[in-house]
Amino acid sequence: MPAVLEDFPVLTPVTDEDLTLAALAVRVHAPESWPEGMLCRSERVPYPCRLARWGRATIEAAGLDENDLAIGRP
Repeated sequence: MPAVLEDFPVLTPVTDEDLTLAALAVRVHAPESWPEGMLCRSERVPYPCRLARWGRATIEAAGLDENDLAIGRP
């Protein structure tokens, strides 16, 4: 069971496709305030969920940050 709870691996070098998916993961799996605390908007599990962590780690591995990708902006 512990293997199921581990983070998704960040593959390097980061491809354009990986970066696109990571940006989408960060946008979709955003924090949302609930009475129980901050939960993932998509999965309703404690934030940050595995996909949000993977997305941020992949973006970081590419040498970028969320501001470089305009994540969360309309």
